[in-house]
Amino acid sequence: MSKNPKSNKRTGRANNRYAKTGSKPRNPNSPKHINVASRSNRYASSNRPSQKEHGLGGEQIEGRQAVRELLLGQRRRVREIWIATDIEPSPVIDDILDLARDQRVQVMSVSRREIEREARSEAPQGVLAKADAIDETLLADLLAESRDTPLLLVAIDGVTDPGNLGAILRCCDGAGVDAVILPRHRAVHVTPTVAKSSAGAIEYLNMCVVGGLPSALAEMKQAGVFIVGLDDAAEKNIFDIGETAKESICLVLGAEGAGMSRLARERCDLLVNIPMLGSLSSLNVSVAAALATYEIVRSRTRNK
Repeated sequence: MSKNPKSNKRTGRANNRYAKTGSKPRNPNSPKHINVASRSNRYASSNRPSQKEHGLGGEQIEGRQAVRELLLGQRRRVREIWIATDIEPSPVIDDILDLARDQRVQVMSVSRREIEREARSEAPQGVLAKADAIDETLLADLLAESRDTPLLLVAIDGVTDPGNLGAILRCCDGAGVDAVILPRHRAVHVTPTVAKSSAGAIEYLNMCVVGGLPSALAEMKQAGVFIVGLDDAAEKNIFDIGETAKESICLVLGAEGAGMSRLARERCDLLVNIPMLGSLSSLNVSVAAALATYEIVRSRTRNK
């Protein structure tokens, strides 16, 4: 099972890096040396990254923060990094170059136009990386693992907007979610836009890809996980969750507009809404995810 060690602290890793190499953090304005691959090798490696059909993806990462977290996470092999020749110095770029040097990752200086041609997200910020695909976490292994604290899982039912998925993943990392469950079909997985919108959260989260979400929810229920679905039409709201929050929970988020599928809704033990007190009837799914996950966390930690 692919496991994300919660003990890996980003700040600590950076400090240890400098202590290990004996070097000091550079002045952000100081020049950096970039190892430039030959032109022929560069173009040979510039093909679109191959992605296993219906896998998690994540082979191409774009944007400064996302690439930095890719290197900090050390969860998968980074094959190469492209940096624009006209990029302005910054602490984040310094971190990327230092981490790449320490991990012996090839860094190539290329034109900004070439990066934008290769990019599949808007505004790649002059940086992209190519890496191995993200390993999936097996749901059965996750459920069988012994633990001292109740699970907090988030299942995403048919969300297709990459920006929304990235924002949800960022929220899940912040709330300490144990794993995110994604359907293998009819849903977005880890694209460059998702990776960038997640601000690097994909490098730390466990993610399960399941053949069918309703059957996965049934499997979770059999393992003692309480299934809570967000539904605008529910009679109860998330703030009434109370002691239920202290059980192992899977929060189910529906697609934008359509909400949860009928079969997913039928698998839920409890349906809750988020109260809307103004003129609009719903929230963006990533905002709803943030409110609901943090309410569960708040309810768990209250009166501890």
